[in-house]
Amino acid sequence: MIIKRTIKFSIRNYRDAGYRIRMRVSYNGNRLDFQTGLVIQKENWDDRQQRIMSLNSNTTVTNEFNEHLSQMSACMVTVFREFELRQVIPSPKELRNAFHAKTNPQPLTTEESFKKDSTINVHQVDINKPKKKKNDFWKCFDEFVKVNGKLNDWTPATYEKFAALRNHLQEFNKKLNFEDFNEDGIADFINYMGKKGMKNSTINKQLGFLRWYLRWCYEKDYHTNHTFEHFKPKLKSASKRVIFLTQEELEKVENLKIPEKYTSLEAVRDVFLFCCYTGLRYSDAYNLTWEDIHNRKIEIVTVKTADRITIEINSKSQAILDKYSDIHFPDKKVLPIISNQKMNKRLHTLCKLAGIDEPIKSTHYEGNKRIDDVKPKYELVGTHCGRRTFICTALAKGIPPSVVMKWTGHSDYKAMKPYIDIADEVKSSYMKQFDE
Repeated sequence: MIIKRTIKFSIRNYRDAGYRIRMRVSYNGNRLDFQTGLVIQKENWDDRQQRIMSLNSNTTVTNEFNEHLSQMSACMVTVFREFELRQVIPSPKELRNAFHAKTNPQPLTTEESFKKDSTINVHQVDINKPKKKKNDFWKCFDEFVKVNGKLNDWTPATYEKFAALRNHLQEFNKKLNFEDFNEDGIADFINYMGKKGMKNSTINKQLGFLRWYLRWCYEKDYHTNHTFEHFKPKLKSASKRVIFLTQEELEKVENLKIPEKYTSLEAVRDVFLFCCYTGLRYSDAYNLTWEDIHNRKIEIVTVKTADRITIEINSKSQAILDKYSDIHFPDKKVLPIISNQKMNKRLHTLCKLAGIDEPIKSTHYEGNKRIDDVKPKYELVGTHCGRRTFICTALAKGIPPSVVMKWTGHSDYKAMKPYIDIADEVKSSYMKQFDE
C-alpha cells in the first residue's frame, strides 16, 4: 500500500518580528501544518528549494537548521511508511500524534505546538534531532540495489545498468560521500562522463539512475543533501531516429537467395521476420515455447514489462512456425534463436546482402558539440528493428493505434507517437503514387 502525499516547507508571517517556517503535509484530501520552531527573515528563505539560504553568513548554523528541516521531512516519511506497512490510512489526528510521538515525549495539539513555538526564534531553537548518521556511500549503494532489485523484480539488464553506474562513480571518485553531490559535484561528474566520450543522452540516463539512488537514500535518512532534486542541468540531445524496414526492404529480406557460405543466416532471417510479423521483442521471441501458442494465437507474459498480451498469428508467422514444428529445440523453444549479440551481427550481414544500404544520418551531442554520423542502414538494423517494423507496417496499413498497442503491450500513446508520425509520412508517400 502506498499513501500518496506531499511534504512542503514554506514561511508565513504571524505579525511578529519574522517569518515562521512550517511543514505542510497533504494526503488523501487532508492538509496538516506542523511548526518547525524556526523564525527567519523573509530574505533568508529560498522558496524553490524550500530551505534557508543564509543567516548572517553563518554557514554552520544555516546547515544545522536546514538539516533540522530534512530530519522533520524524513521523520514524516517514516511515519507514513509505518502506516503503509499496516495497510492503514491515518486520520489527521493519528498522523499528528504518530509524528509527535517520534519527536516529542507526548503528542501535542496544534494550539499547544504553536504556543510552545511562539517564543522561539532562530537563535534560541533547540534542534532536538538525533545525531547524524554516518553512512558509507558504497554500502548504501549495494543495499539500494539489493532491496530495490527484489522489490521491483529487476531484470538482469537493470542490474547491469546499476553495475555500470557504480563503476562510473568509482572511477570518478573512490572516496565519494553523499555531501559530494552538491551543484559543483554533480557538474564535475557530468564533465567526467563527457570526457569519457559519452553521448548527452547516455549521461542523462546515468544521472536519472543516480537521482533514483540518492532520492532513495534521502528518504531512508541516510543523508540530508537534496541538491539532486533541484539541480538538473540541461544537456542538448537530439531525438533518436526510429530504424525500421519499409515494405520494399522487408520483401528484399524475404526474397533474398542466401549464398551457400552464409547458410547460418537462414535461421537468423526466420527469427527476424517472425518479429516483423508478430511485434515480439527479442527477449519474448527467445523465450517463446509451444506452450505459449494456442488456437493460432500467441499468449505470453512479456519479459520486459510483465504485461499479458495476445497476438493473433497471421499466415506469414504461421509459415515460419510450420517450418520448425518438427524440430526439437532445447526447453521446448519454438525458434532457432541465438544470442542477441550474435544475431545483431549476422543481421548486419543479412541486410547488407539484401542491398539495404541507404545512408542514414544520425545526430547526437557530446557536451555542446554536435556530432553527425552517416552509416549504411544495414549497420543500424538490430533485433528490435523487427518490432519497430511490425508497428510501422501495421499503422501504415491503417490499423488503429489502440489495436496495435494491444499486440505490442504499449500502455500509452506517448510511446507510440514516433511510430504514428512515421506512419503518417508513409501514408503520404502512398497517396503520391496516385499522381504518377
